[in-house]
Amino acid sequence: MEICGKDPIPYRSWFQLSCGSLPSLATACHSRYTHPMTFWTLHLLNTRHALTPVLAEIRQASRDAVARVSDHVDLPDFDLVVRAQSDRSADGAVQGHCPAPGVVEIAVTPDRFDPAHFTRALVRQMAHLVRWEGPGYGKSLGEALVSEGVAGHFVLQVLGGQADALDSVRPAQGTLRQAMNEWARRDYDHPRWFGGKGDLRKGTGNSLGHRLIAEHLAQATGDTAASLVTAPAEPFRQILRRIAAAEGQAEAEPSEG
Repeated sequence: MEICGKDPIPYRSWFQLSCGSLPSLATACHSRYTHPMTFWTLHLLNTRHALTPVLAEIRQASRDAVARVSDHVDLPDFDLVVRAQSDRSADGAVQGHCPAPGVVEIAVTPDRFDPAHFTRALVRQMAHLVRWEGPGYGKSLGEALVSEGVAGHFVLQVLGGQADALDSVRPAQGTLRQAMNEWARRDYDHPRWFGGKGDLRKGTGNSLGHRLIAEHLAQATGDTAASLVTAPAEPFRQILRRIAAAEGQAEAEPSEG
């Protein structure tokens, strides 16, 4: 176990590799290092040794992701939890989630582990991590669209390459109108919009959000994805209306939820 060792990669961060023990030492160390240094703890859920074959790669990819992101934004202190899964689906090799402030969860299928894919998934979740320090992920559809759109563009800013597959899904006809209708609804169906659980293609919400941010960046040339990480969602509503009008889907009246 490594406790509060300084990463050999030169960037402003301290880390702890933890299996859940020595909480008092972790707490003491946390109190010692404050902004501008980021304190983060890597929790490897590996009691059954499923992650053992890729532990070194997980550690290195995690450090690399933090280093790259720290060149663009100030990361808050956080816990990174990595666990094994057995998922043979197309996107099951690595899946990320940022469920609350200061917490990132990554699930990997060990025999499909790819450091580049792991880093990309982690960078996306770090965009959500920083957003939790501002407006948060959001409770309405519009807020979720903006959060996911910013995260997708943040990955492009930090790592380059092509947009991720979920950010490139072609929405079905009429989807823009539906998004306008449900923009402010807090009872929207998240699995339907983002997870493909229903009549919409998986990634529909991601791709709509990606397009909103792309349209904004094309007009506001001084902005970057990093500068939008904590931006409020409501100003992007007008962008959706403009896109919908251009595609003949401007008849809908937004509803509140």
